[in-house]
Amino acid sequence: MLTRVLMLAVLMCALPTPAHATKSQESWFEDDVNLYANPAGTLGQMRFLGVDRVRVAVRWQLLAPKPLQRRRPANFNAADPAAYPAGTWNIWDQIVTDAKADGIELSFDLVGGAPLWATGPGAPRDRQTHLNWNPSPKEYEAFARAIATRYSGNYNPVTRKLDPGNPNDLPRVSFWSVWNEPDYGPGIAPQGVPGHLKVENSPRMYRNLVAAMWNALQGTGHTHDSLVWGELAPRGALNWGVFSGMKPLIFLRALYCVDSNYRPLRGDAARIRGCPASAAASRQFRARNPGLFRAAGVADHPYMRWYPPNKELFPDPNNTSLGQIGNLTRALDRLQRVYGSHKRYPIYNTEFGYITTPPKHDTTKEPWVNQNTAAFYLNWAEYLSWKNPRISSFSQYLLYDPLPARSKTDFGGFASGLLTFKTHARKATYAAWRLPLYMPVTTARRGRSLEVWGCARPAHFAQADTGDTQTVQILFQRGSSGPFKMLRTIVVTDPHGYFDVHMSFPGSGTVRLAWDYPVADHALGYFDPTTPHTAFSRSVRITLH
Repeated sequence: MLTRVLMLAVLMCALPTPAHATKSQESWFEDDVNLYANPAGTLGQMRFLGVDRVRVAVRWQLLAPKPLQRRRPANFNAADPAAYPAGTWNIWDQIVTDAKADGIELSFDLVGGAPLWATGPGAPRDRQTHLNWNPSPKEYEAFARAIATRYSGNYNPVTRKLDPGNPNDLPRVSFWSVWNEPDYGPGIAPQGVPGHLKVENSPRMYRNLVAAMWNALQGTGHTHDSLVWGELAPRGALNWGVFSGMKPLIFLRALYCVDSNYRPLRGDAARIRGCPASAAASRQFRARNPGLFRAAGVADHPYMRWYPPNKELFPDPNNTSLGQIGNLTRALDRLQRVYGSHKRYPIYNTEFGYITTPPKHDTTKEPWVNQNTAAFYLNWAEYLSWKNPRISSFSQYLLYDPLPARSKTDFGGFASGLLTFKTHARKATYAAWRLPLYMPVTTARRGRSLEVWGCARPAHFAQADTGDTQTVQILFQRGSSGPFKMLRTIVVTDPHGYFDVHMSFPGSGTVRLAWDYPVADHALGYFDPTTPHTAFSRSVRITLH
């Protein structure tokens, strides 16, 4: 009888050559509300789903002292983590400690709102406490230095000092991001220059925030860390005013100080946008803005709203949804070339998901999709991302549907979670995210080889915990009823759980994936009493003629 190891070797030799063997991508997750409320439990559930990295919004006003006060606190050294009030850091310390224990990587996104004392003057009378109004880059840099110092891997929270090598030092954070949706009015304001609201202003402010973050990391031992910037909302308006949204490529061109034809701005057009006004000054732009040219990537939130992920329903050359992600990569490449750089930025999808109905129940204006359609679209979107060599991550926002706002027009909130807000029941998207399955062709002639793409997302945790090689099964149900039978076993070799094979099927029927969790073990993080030992993907119907 063959040993288990020999059997696995035979299986690996028998596998067809993957169609896209060199491409992989990280799996990201974000659910700040539940992460803040229960770090260990929320991270444990994300681990159970197989997440690689969690995006954590580190909210400035939650850490800064007296955030609603106009006067800056006296003698406050914002760059020193020891200067912050006692207990300020508890939740963040818990998140980084629990994530390390779970083997989950983090991305710390240092976002607003700012403390009121770090915002600029001139906010509208009815928005005097707008915490994203012209945030101070100097204060933001000090805030970033405090965060980066505390999570440098050398900071002792007991002595509140840098203490390299001490076993009590907090874990290191090595992946960072700057702000959230700066091309969107609630994210940063004013979007337009005061007195000239059709002239871009938010790119100037964001350019300064990126520079501040870059300097903070360089000065605190994070020189070789990964920094991404952008966190772009994928759509916007042509007239953005104070609080509206700006189309992301309009934002990017102003960020890099070029006009709509990608020519460097000059004179008053440059000065009003905070850009170099002469050719000589423009030649220094790249050196003075290293973050725009040397970062690890650009982050985008490529939501596709309620329609399929392959085609934007309302195309626009200045938008950056997944269906038009080529707009973003082409623009970034062109912007780099303006300044003599040949960098080709990878794109990090850091926020994505489909709002579902239920729980949304008013679809008269926006026809949100049902849960099964959302599950199909999610798998399709991830396949398209995986096939795109410029995309480095695929993200899920949220874990739980949020509680609906107390509004007659809300009707269910931003219900893109995998679990319902009320009963925590699993939506169809839960299984789809845990074990993605997508087949580009589902109707064909009999005997044709069909592509089966999928992912056993939690497999890398199971392998790390048990040392056992992980396999995923492709199951098939012939016709429309009867048992599922195993047609092929795939050995999971990709570090993020992906596989892509071509295979023939015996007839029309239904395809799905199966993957076995290890023996339930709460300490290892994959205990869930509501889940059978075997996890299944959604089902895909194929028709062969």
